[in-house]
Amino acid sequence: MGALEGRVAVITGAGRGLGREHALLFAQEGAKVVINDLGGAIDGSGDDRSPAEQVVDEIKAMGGEAIANADNVADWEGGQRLIQSALDAFGDLHVLVNNAGILRDRVLVNMTEDEWDAVIQVHLKGHFVPTRHAAAHWREQTKAGKEVKASIINTSSTSGLLGNPGQANYGAAKSGIASFTQIIAMELGRYGVRANAIAPAARTRMTEATPGLGDIVQPPDDPAKFDVWNPANVSPLVAYLATESCPATGKVFFVQGGTVRLFQPWTMTETIERSDRWTVDELAADMPKLLNEDATAR
Repeated sequence: MGALEGRVAVITGAGRGLGREHALLFAQEGAKVVINDLGGAIDGSGDDRSPAEQVVDEIKAMGGEAIANADNVADWEGGQRLIQSALDAFGDLHVLVNNAGILRDRVLVNMTEDEWDAVIQVHLKGHFVPTRHAAAHWREQTKAGKEVKASIINTSSTSGLLGNPGQANYGAAKSGIASFTQIIAMELGRYGVRANAIAPAARTRMTEATPGLGDIVQPPDDPAKFDVWNPANVSPLVAYLATESCPATGKVFFVQGGTVRLFQPWTMTETIERSDRWTVDELAADMPKLLNEDATAR
């Protein structure tokens, strides 16, 4: 019996890369899976349903259950149809994995409004919309007296949590997703819903297109050597977070190869303080205490 036996999961961006690996492992562990993917290019353009349908075929070939969905996760009605598709096909919903994303990398002084808006739309709104509709369903179940044991797994990135030049749009969205995760964990716990996020390091279309990463993420020349960039390495953590008994909530995890690390959220450290309002000259004199502390920490 698999770790996700009887669980119904929606996975966005599941036609390729990380999402595909998540979907295959979820099915192997017994979950029924909705494979959501527009099948677009890396910049979000285009619409090709075949990647999602191919993953469904793979899952059915292994004896699992899955359906394809091509709704836009950043569209309000599309997100609603996505959640409803799980309920219509499998009668319930226990897990939402928000994974869909695009890239439009550009240094800030060259970035266009469309490049900013498109990335924020797909990543940040594309996390909000399915989560909002799934949360409404779980709230109604709780009000009806049903015990809910649901899980949301969001996809953040070190580009947002640690920063990466040339990705102001992507990084801003990904750091927003980490904060979004913490807040919804606080809000939805009363309805039996846990929320966590991952910041994965793996070989995908996006990392291969990221400046400075394209060559690094390639498979090792020796096929016997462990491939730390294989996207399949990330999926066991996602599956664990999706299990009914997992206690974690409000957490963000880095995951690469065989490494899992817990991120520490934003926190306040050293303090300068006085019993009255500061003057600019006083701050100029005392602020180096904070700045030097910050430099030492780095």
